[in-house]
Amino acid sequence: MPLGYVISVALLTFCTVTALIGPRPAHTTQGYWGFWVTFMINELPFLALYALAADSLLAFSEGDLSSPAGLIAFAVAVLTAAGLAVLIRRALGTGAVLRRALAADAGIELPPAHRPWAHILLAPFAVRRGDVVRVGNIAYGDAGKRNLLDVYHRRDRPTGGPVLVYFHGGGFRVGHKRWEGRALLYQLAARGWVCVSANYRLAPAHQFPDAHVDAKRVIAWVRTHAADHGGDPRTVIVSGSSAGGHLAAMTALTANDPAFQPGFEGVDTSVAAAIGFYGYYGRVDGPGSSPLDRLRDAPPFLFLHGDKDSSTLVEDTRAFVTRLREVSTQPVVYAELPGAQHTFDLFYSLRYTQVIEAVAAFGAWLHTAKRV
Repeated sequence: MPLGYVISVALLTFCTVTALIGPRPAHTTQGYWGFWVTFMINELPFLALYALAADSLLAFSEGDLSSPAGLIAFAVAVLTAAGLAVLIRRALGTGAVLRRALAADAGIELPPAHRPWAHILLAPFAVRRGDVVRVGNIAYGDAGKRNLLDVYHRRDRPTGGPVLVYFHGGGFRVGHKRWEGRALLYQLAARGWVCVSANYRLAPAHQFPDAHVDAKRVIAWVRTHAADHGGDPRTVIVSGSSAGGHLAAMTALTANDPAFQPGFEGVDTSVAAAIGFYGYYGRVDGPGSSPLDRLRDAPPFLFLHGDKDSSTLVEDTRAFVTRLREVSTQPVVYAELPGAQHTFDLFYSLRYTQVIEAVAAFGAWLHTAKRV
C-alpha cells in the first residue's frame, strides 16, 4: 500500500473540502481549527495543485498506482484537483465583485484587471520590491517597541502621494507591523504612495482605549512627517485587518475627539477615508468601545470581508455597513469576497492582487477629488 501517497492526498483533500464548505460557525472551536486548516490552501490553491501533481507523478514512477489503494488515492487526487479549481474560480470572481461594489457605492471605475501571473503562480510569498524603501522602527510614542512604525516609499521618492496608514490584526493581544498586508504596502508604495504600518499597545498589559490612542498618535505623526517621505498629509487613509479594522473604523469615527488624544488634543486626527479588511467591529470593553457606538456622518469607508471568514463574522460587517449608510452622507463601499477566509492578505495571491487594485483605485479617487 502506498502509504505516503495516500496520506498526502488525504491531507490535501481534507483541507480542500473544508475550504470549499467553509469552516463555520465562527468564534467556535470548529471555526478556529477550520481557519488553520484552510487559510493557506484557500489563498494558495496553485501550490496545492503542484503538490498533488508532484505526489502523483512520484507515485506513478514508483509503481504505486498499480495497486487498488494507489488507484483510489489517484481518483481522490483528481477530485481534489477539481475542488482546487473551484477555489481558483472563486478567487477569480473577486475582481467582478470589487468592480460592482466600487461602481455602485461610489461611482469608481476599476481599471481592467492586470494579473501578474508569473508572480502569483511562482512566487506568492515574495512581497518585497526593489524600487521600494522601508524605513523601519521609527518611534511615534514613548511605549517602546509597541510605539514603532515603518514607512514605505518609492526609492526615487516622488512627492504628493496619498498616505495609507495600516494597523495589523491579532485580537488586540498579538500581532506585529510586519505581518499582514505587506504586499499591499509594497505595491502601493511602488505607485507613489507613502505607506505606514504601525505597532500599538496590546492586552492584557494595556486595555481600551490605549491601542486607539496609539492609532491617533500615528495619525498625528503622519500629519507632521508624511511630507518628509513624499506623502500628502491632506490625504490620509487609515486601514487595518481584523482588530486593525476596528482601530481604523474608530479612528475615522472619532476625529479630533479629546478622549482619544490625551496630551495632543489640538492635533488634527481626521482622515480622508477608512478601509477595513475582515474587521472586527464589536465592543472591546464597555459602551463606547465599538465603532457601532460612534456612528455619525463619516468620511468614505471601504469594507472588504470574505464570505468564508471563520474568525470575524461577515454578518457583523454587513450590519455595520447598513447602520453606517443610514447616518453617513459619504460613500460606504462594501465588497463581500467570494470564498475568502480570514487573513487573505498574507500572500501575493490571485485574490489579493485584485484587492490591491481596488484599494489603489479607491485611493486615487479620494486623492483626485481632494476629499479631505
